[in-house]
Amino acid sequence: MLPQAGSVGRPRMYCGQACRQRAYEQRTATAKAGLSEDVVLVRRAELDGLQDRLFQLRCALEDVQTLLGERHTKAELERMLADLVHSTGRLDKLWVSERAAG
Repeated sequence: MLPQAGSVGRPRMYCGQACRQRAYEQRTATAKAGLSEDVVLVRRAELDGLQDRLFQLRCALEDVQTLLGERHTKAELERMLADLVHSTGRLDKLWVSERAAG
């Protein structure tokens, strides 16, 4: 979905025809399966990948929290913060996209 762009007429909902088609396929697939429109279907591998990345992020946050409670060098703190940013960056690149069932 796109934010309103201040143009005349009905607001645009999709960035292009391909996105419109994927949304239609998703609505059709969920309706055929008897699921409500707010249900999101995700492949097991995608869910596992997300859970792995969230676990990495949590571990990095706990490491930084531990370091802040102890006396460490600036270089050690910088390394831990770099690990935290790295973990967050991988999460930022993860997108669960709409796909038609099939």
